[in-house]
Amino acid sequence: MRRIRVLVVDDHRIFAESLAAALAAEQDVEVAAAGSGPAALRCLERGVAEGRRFDVLLVDADLAAPSNGGPAAPAAGGPAAPGATAPRDGLPGGPPPPSAPNGPGDGRPPARSGAPPGPPAEPANAPPGGTPGGTAGAAAAATGGISLLTRTRSEYPKLRTVMLAERDDPRHAAAALQAGAGGWVAKDCSLSRLLQVIRGVLKDETHLSPALLTGVLKELTASRKHRTESERLVGSLTPREREVLRCMVAGLGRKAVAERLFLSPHTVRTHMQNVLGKLGVHSTLAAVALARRAGVGPAELGQGTARSPAAG
Repeated sequence: MRRIRVLVVDDHRIFAESLAAALAAEQDVEVAAAGSGPAALRCLERGVAEGRRFDVLLVDADLAAPSNGGPAAPAAGGPAAPGATAPRDGLPGGPPPPSAPNGPGDGRPPARSGAPPGPPAEPANAPPGGTPGGTAGAAAAATGGISLLTRTRSEYPKLRTVMLAERDDPRHAAAALQAGAGGWVAKDCSLSRLLQVIRGVLKDETHLSPALLTGVLKELTASRKHRTESERLVGSLTPREREVLRCMVAGLGRKAVAERLFLSPHTVRTHMQNVLGKLGVHSTLAAVALARRAGVGPAELGQGTARSPAAG
């Protein structure tokens, strides 16, 4: 019998350990827990090195984003034996905590208290889809959960991810689905429901509660309209201006763009001003955000275009 390898990622110890213990009681499930995004990445890397890749990632939708420049969290705990509590990131395993009224004893993962606040409210004049990054960008900026999802989707394409949430949040759920999540599940759902979702996402199913469906569809529709408008604006640029925009997306400054495209700094400055004007924005940061919404990728660094200084 092939065992399903599950990694629980949650920075609340009691919830992570209790959920891991409940899942480990299943004969076909092998589970480990990590207390942060960096620790989860190390656990995934170790699994690959040992030839024991994880199949499903259960991620706290409100997982705290790692602080800039802060120390990485300790390494995640290893797999838990069936019926045992999986160790949390850097914490030894031990007997599971006493069952709460809605704990594993009644077939449901425990709810946690003291949850961090959700994504901050947007300004009243915010465009559809959230901040300049769109729906996904807004949620990713507010939580480390979607940031972790985005990274694991690129590094481990076969890994399936389910977001565990304390509340129904259509915007956040839509962002998670856009980032590649296979499901959005309430933390207080029954254990049987969670196992159904775990097995379902391995069949490429998408799981979302009926109560969230309408709100999520509205968010996805608004996000698509916003992307379409961004694509229209980018389409108004000349080929040279699009080339300059891609350099801006790559993070190049005016001097670097001039060297790459063999243009004078004055010419690059003019192109950048034209780009901002046509896109209707007032900063390079806003132009880059709009470009990313429209699907404009960064210029490939290290490959210049053979143009004369007078070209442009």
